[in-house]
Amino acid sequence: PSAPTKVIPCDHFLGGPTHCCRMREREYSILLDTSHTWETDGVADTRGRDAGIWLQAAYFEKEHGTVESLDEHLRMAVKYCPQAEVLWLMGAKQQWVNGNIQQARQILASAFSSNPNSEEIWLAAVKLESENNEFERAAKLLENARQKAGTARVWWKSARLEWVQGNLVEARRMLDAASQIHEDEPRLWMMRGQLEEQEGNSAAARELYAKGLKHNPKSIVLWTLAARLEVRQQAYTRARSLLEKARTKIPACAELWLESCKVETAAGFEQNAKTQMARALQECPTSGLLWASAIFMESGPLRKSKSVDALKKCENNPLVLLAVANLFFAERKIKKARSWFNRTVKLDPDFGDAWAAYYKFEMQYGTEVQQNEVAKHCGMAEPRHGQVWPEVAKRVENWKKTNRELLALVARELPAIN
Repeated sequence: PSAPTKVIPCDHFLGGPTHCCRMREREYSILLDTSHTWETDGVADTRGRDAGIWLQAAYFEKEHGTVESLDEHLRMAVKYCPQAEVLWLMGAKQQWVNGNIQQARQILASAFSSNPNSEEIWLAAVKLESENNEFERAAKLLENARQKAGTARVWWKSARLEWVQGNLVEARRMLDAASQIHEDEPRLWMMRGQLEEQEGNSAAARELYAKGLKHNPKSIVLWTLAARLEVRQQAYTRARSLLEKARTKIPACAELWLESCKVETAAGFEQNAKTQMARALQECPTSGLLWASAIFMESGPLRKSKSVDALKKCENNPLVLLAVANLFFAERKIKKARSWFNRTVKLDPDFGDAWAAYYKFEMQYGTEVQQNEVAKHCGMAEPRHGQVWPEVAKRVENWKKTNRELLALVARELPAIN
C-alpha cells in the first residue's frame, strides 16, 4: 500500500500561502537517502528526475533542516536534474546568503556547463557580482551574454548596470542599439525615455515614448509613462488625449481608466474624476484596482458602503482587502486594521504595497516587536509588485537598498489617507 500523504503547509515553504503543496513522506525520505541508486529492476526511477519533488523537498529542508543538510540536498538535486535551473539558482543563492561568494560562483559555473547560454543563469551571475561591487566582472558577464544569448532582457540589464553607475552615455548607446534589435520590447523604450526625463529632456522623452508606442501599441506601461510626462508638464489636455487613444487600443483596461481618473484629480477636477471612475466600473465591474481606488474617492461617511460594494464584487482581491485595512487604519480601529492587513499579505505575499502599508500602520500604532515582525516576514516574502513598491525599488538611487530599507521608503511614499 502507498504511504500516507502528508500535507505540508505552504507557509513552511514560502512564508505565505502562495500555492498548495503535497508530498508523500516515502518519496521525501527516498530523496534524502543518498545511498538510493534510483534503480528498480534495472530501470531508472523517474521520481529521481522530477525537479518539482526535489524543489518541494528543498523548501521543506530549508524550513526544518540545517544549512548543511540543505546544501547536501541541493547538490543531490542538481545531480539528478541538471537542467532544472531553479535548483542551481537556489543552491547558488543559499551559498551567497551564507557569505560563501566563491562557492556561489562555482555553483553557477557548473550550472552553465549543464545549461549553456541560459538567460536566468547569466543574470544570476551578474546579480551576484554587481551586488558584491564586482562591477567589472558583472559587465564582462553581460558582454558575453549579449554575444551568446542577446535577449532583450540581457540588453536592458546591461544598460541598467551602466545607468546605476552613472555611465549615462554608455547606457544610452546600449538602449539605442537594443531598441533597433528588439523594437517590440517596451521596457527598452521605457528606460530610454526615463533616462531622458532624469536628465530633464522632456521633449526627447516624449518622442521616445511615441516611437515606442508605434512598435508596442498594447503596452500599458508606455501609455502610462507618456501620460504622466504630460501631467508633470501640466499639459492635462494632452494627457487626456493620450489615455483616450490608449483605451481604444486596449479596451476594458483598469490601469488606463485609473490613470485617467488620476489626471482629472491632478488637474483639480474631482467631479470629473468620479465621473471617469463610474464609467470605468461599468466597463471593468470586477476590477479590484478600480474598486479599491473608488472607496477613497468618496467622502468619509460613504466609504463604508462603497467598501461593502467592493467586497461583494471582488471578495478576495488583495487590492480591495488592502483598501479595507487602510479604511480601518484611517478610522483608528486598530484591531480590525491589523487583522485586515495580515489577511492581505497572507493572501498575496508578493504585494509590496500591502507590506509597506502594514509596516506604516505598525510604525504608528504597533510595538517595536510588531514592527520587526512585519519587516521580517516582508523580507521572507521578497515582494516585487504593487503600484508604489516597484516604482521606488527601480529608482537608480535605490538599486542596492535592502528589503528593510525599501519597506521603509515605500511606507513613507504611500499616499496619505484622509
